[in-house]
Amino acid sequence: MATLLLLSGPNLNLLGDREPEIYGTTTLADLVASARSTAEQLGFDLEHVQSNAEGGLIDAIHNARHRCVAIVINPGAFTHYSYAIADALASFDGPIVELHLSNTHRREPWRHRSVITPVATGVIMGFGGDGYPIAVQVAVAKVLEATS
Repeated sequence: MATLLLLSGPNLNLLGDREPEIYGTTTLADLVASARSTAEQLGFDLEHVQSNAEGGLIDAIHNARHRCVAIVINPGAFTHYSYAIADALASFDGPIVELHLSNTHRREPWRHRSVITPVATGVIMGFGGDGYPIAVQVAVAKVLEATS
């Protein structure tokens, strides 16, 4: 069974507690379970890595090369300045879906820019927890499209 990698950046481990007016009350474990269920329904495995450290996410991306068929990443604040994560993602040969719970363009100006978007296949944002199964569905569709 092919494997998708779901990456969660800094502070996402605090979901459910952190700023519920923005991020809701759903926990990261709930979001991962939803994404995993969607992947399994589509015939794929889902592996999840959460790290508050840039290097942990980069290592996970490197480890996914030649092993995972797609990456779904919610890079958290790294979205706006981590060229190192963007470079690592650029080395991945498969679909990359950038994912955000909130619509970053409706928030503070510093959140409007993503250094990840130029290396992503596409972006899902602003749909809260519903974005997780959507991102998995899109990643799977892109994998299947590339193999047909």
